[in-house]
Amino acid sequence: MVLGDGEPGRRPPLSVSVGLGALAAPVPTLVFYPAAAPERDEALWPFRIRAARDAPLAPGRFPLLMISHGSGSAPALYRTLACALARQGFVVGVPEHSGNCRGDDRLAGTAELLGERPVQLRGAIDACFARYGGSLQADAVTLIGHSLGGYTSLALAGGKPLTTPHETTAPQPVAVAPDPRVRGVVLLAPATVWFRAPGALSAVAVPVLMLTGEKDEITPAIHGEWVEAGIAPPRLTHRVVPNAGHFSFQSVFPPELAGPAVPPSQDPPGFDRAAFQAELAAALGLYFRTVVLKA
Repeated sequence: MVLGDGEPGRRPPLSVSVGLGALAAPVPTLVFYPAAAPERDEALWPFRIRAARDAPLAPGRFPLLMISHGSGSAPALYRTLACALARQGFVVGVPEHSGNCRGDDRLAGTAELLGERPVQLRGAIDACFARYGGSLQADAVTLIGHSLGGYTSLALAGGKPLTTPHETTAPQPVAVAPDPRVRGVVLLAPATVWFRAPGALSAVAVPVLMLTGEKDEITPAIHGEWVEAGIAPPRLTHRVVPNAGHFSFQSVFPPELAGPAVPPSQDPPGFDRAAFQAELAAALGLYFRTVVLKA
């Protein structure tokens, strides 16, 4: 299991369907949520999901989860996790990071991107509250960051990043204002080199769950070690997922879109991504309910 031995504790769905909404500003954001309307087969580039597009939210007030994607990636690659969490009673926003997403990667590798990504994530949170505020718990925002989304989440949760020689000749502080609404952080195969300096993570005061892949060759073990050096247990929980690769935290690619020419579709030999996605959603739902929301 992702979090070790024990009952995953998946909450029964609050509705039989997942709602799918889209926000345009400040960055394009997909929103998955519990809905009462019937699901339909919907296109979600370049995939298909079952969802009730633009349906009203189910009655109630729900915690907000925000998924920050990796460098050059796209919200649709996290559709399985987002849908599963919506069925557990969460509203899940997945912004597309302008300048660092599929089709628009002009800011990749720049110091500007390091400051822009947390600003975009904060803006997407604001947009979710503006649209769905009456159905959201005001003090229950959790960030889920994969790869460079891990950097983004830590920065918005109070981390103090420094640029590396890849972005600037000498290290420079990245101006990031923490968001007090953040109650917890989940890191999935995070990129964390910008938090190597002593004290860089000392102001991250919320619970942090970090899951790293045993066979990850893109953000290898040292990235997890930098987080461990800055955040101590019990605030930090770290689990290494056996045999997982960097992209194992994303949704399964259909056979017609998978292959060695599409690295995000690939896993280490023997890794069952579909089974892991189901386990991941159950474990994260349990963590949010029993750790983050009770902290």
